[in-house]
Amino acid sequence: MYSIRQGCLFSLQDLLDLEPTHRFEAIFEGINIMPLLKIVSKKVREGAPQSLNYASMIYSLFARILEGIPTIKLLVRRLKKDMLFFLDCGFALSDRVPSEASFSRLVQKMKTSNVLNEMNHELLLHAIKEGFIDGEHIAIDATHIEARDQAPEKQESKVEGPVKEPKKRGRKKREDVESWKKEQEEIQNALPLFEHKIDKQLNHTFGELQKEMPCSPGWGIKKNFENKHVYWYGYKLHLAVETKSQYILVNLLCSGNMNDAKAAIPLLKGLAERFPLLNITRVMADAGYDYKPIYEQIYRMKADSIIAYNKRNEAPPIGVDKHFAPTCVREHSYRYDSYDKKYETLKYSRPNECIDCPLAHDTLCQKIIKIKKTTDLRRYPAPSRGSKAWKKRLFANYHDLEII
Repeated sequence: MYSIRQGCLFSLQDLLDLEPTHRFEAIFEGINIMPLLKIVSKKVREGAPQSLNYASMIYSLFARILEGIPTIKLLVRRLKKDMLFFLDCGFALSDRVPSEASFSRLVQKMKTSNVLNEMNHELLLHAIKEGFIDGEHIAIDATHIEARDQAPEKQESKVEGPVKEPKKRGRKKREDVESWKKEQEEIQNALPLFEHKIDKQLNHTFGELQKEMPCSPGWGIKKNFENKHVYWYGYKLHLAVETKSQYILVNLLCSGNMNDAKAAIPLLKGLAERFPLLNITRVMADAGYDYKPIYEQIYRMKADSIIAYNKRNEAPPIGVDKHFAPTCVREHSYRYDSYDKKYETLKYSRPNECIDCPLAHDTLCQKIIKIKKTTDLRRYPAPSRGSKAWKKRLFANYHDLEII
């Protein structure tokens, strides 16, 4: 008996070309691209007809992220070679594949119009209205982004003109001290805002801080989980994230060489300005954000700060333990009891070791000690540092937050 194999009328590729695909349909339906089309479409009817399918080009930019395509050049190549991907992005068979220059002009228009930030803001407001975001717990952190351009080579500085005389050592004369102070003050005032100390940012609005933030690529350095230094040339992306829903509420892009803490106050001011109805009760961050101005900004927002402490070569405190809880005469640490929101005081109770102490009934050993939170916002957050409540809130929120 002979087996006869019947030939195929259509090849497998022909069948795939005829089959409609819906890989990105569910995602594209949830994206309103009308604001983007308004900035790229023709404003008048006169002139040459619009030859590019801008809607499909915008969809292909979203599909590029989903497919992990790193560059526009590879995206154009994929559209030319993959007919299924070409149709999935919404292009018709009669459409031509846009060039790299067309995509670049489209991206530039989207970038300069600020329409993406407005769309993201409307999306977040809708999520807050639907109850997906409560905004009680906020975490801030930064991640590095490498630039595609290579770092410039170091060039030896060539000094032209007369060589300046080296400064004389020793104390300045009395008549020269005042002129020297004025000169230094003028130099400090001429510096950009983000080269000043962090406390200068407290008196500026979010718009002013966002405008002054440096955005040119630079060399950055940070420690990884192995406590080793990692170097990159590019940028830093600073994020303020709601820990329960993991929505990114505010994001800022800056140079890679800028300190993480200098972006904390702009993030917090952006939260307060863009989402005034959010009831933010807690802001958490790592030890890189342990600066007094950041605590001050969180306090102005009527929220509690959960920030790891960074010693910074400080002298050991006197009369308190490593978590700044008061100690008795025999150097036993008082136990954190509670926090009074009305009077903003932290209450500490006598340690258990003092029950059988002969000084328990003496005036030197108090039964209860209360400390105002405003005494030092950095050392006395609510709840107290090192307490079970403080550790529980810190680790619970970091466990919920996966991207920080």
